Amino acid sequence: MGFFIFVMNVIFGTPIASSLAFTTRFFAIMSAFSFFFMTTSADDLGLALEQIHVPYSISFTFTTAVRLVPTMAIDAQTVVDAQRSRGLELDKGNFLKRIRNYIPILIPLIISAIRRSVELAEALESRAFGATEKRTAYVTLKMRPADYIVIIATALGLALAVYVSLYVKLPVLVVPFEMPRLF
Repeated sequence: MGFFIFVMNVIFGTPIASSLAFTTRFFAIMSAFSFFFMTTSADDLGLALEQIHVPYSISFTFTTAVRLVPTMAIDAQTVVDAQRSRGLELDKGNFLKRIRNYIPILIPLIISAIRRSVELAEALESRAFGATEKRTAYVTLKMRPADYIVIIATALGLALAVYVSLYVKLPVLVVPFEMPRLF
């Protein structure tokens, strides 16, 4: 994906240095999100959102979506494996044939997603979701010393980045040849 971002930026006339910067930013953002979601459980994330007074319906929706993505990925892999065991070849044929080959995968996935959403709606209805505004939590999150250290380190890193961007003259990459702009 990063290579695609780099190539498309270069093709459409972005300087190579900027294309590298865009690609690096993409990888930094993806790494940060991956690290965050690998180290934080959906339950803790929901509790944290509730404790900063995000409405419960929004918190619940967000945490449900976070839980749904890996479940859908597992379902997709199961369907792909099942269809391949039945002889479906996804990599054969021209572009349109390959797209048509994915229809036997998409239909079971859509049916599974609809079935899962109906089950979730029934579970929420049976538990009277939204009947009361005041909710209590079994667990309350508390700040630990490590949390304060991370907050201070993040604030210092941000302050350093602002200082460097305002007061430090950084070297500029000079590219001897630039691609002409297409648009």
